[in-house]
Amino acid sequence: MTFKLSQRSLGRLDGVKNELFSVVTSAISQSSVDFGVISGMRTQAEQDDLVARGASQTRKSKHLTGDAVDLMAYVSVNGKSRASWELNLYDDIADAMAKAAREKGIKIRWGGAWSVDSIGEYEGTMEEAMNEYIDLRRSEGRRPFIDGPHFEIMPH
Repeated sequence: MTFKLSQRSLGRLDGVKNELFSVVTSAISQSSVDFGVISGMRTQAEQDDLVARGASQTRKSKHLTGDAVDLMAYVSVNGKSRASWELNLYDDIADAMAKAAREKGIKIRWGGAWSVDSIGEYEGTMEEAMNEYIDLRRSEGRRPFIDGPHFEIMPH
């Protein structure tokens, strides 16, 4: 099934860099999981509020510059579309984002695999990339920070 972004999701891409817009709009048509955009550009006040609530770890988010988006997975339950936080859905979305990034030659980093600077260049699935990141953090004695909905442009 081919999915497409709603008008609300497209509106939430306002102000996002063209390269990222291009990857997101291409990925939705290739994704095995329906998704929408829950956050694109943010003001400093919005970012500060997220930090205060513990929903973000930085005041210097790439959302402030149009270099990041957060995506929400949707699943069908009894014929109705429902938002889902199931992590396995996000690595499927990340696979579609990686494919679109590769096709467009754009470097994208995913919040599920922070150690991979360009998911489009990664050889393997995004589930494998996430597991490698988790193993790396644990080998360093550090806790992994998984932000499955988050995708950001990396410098070329």
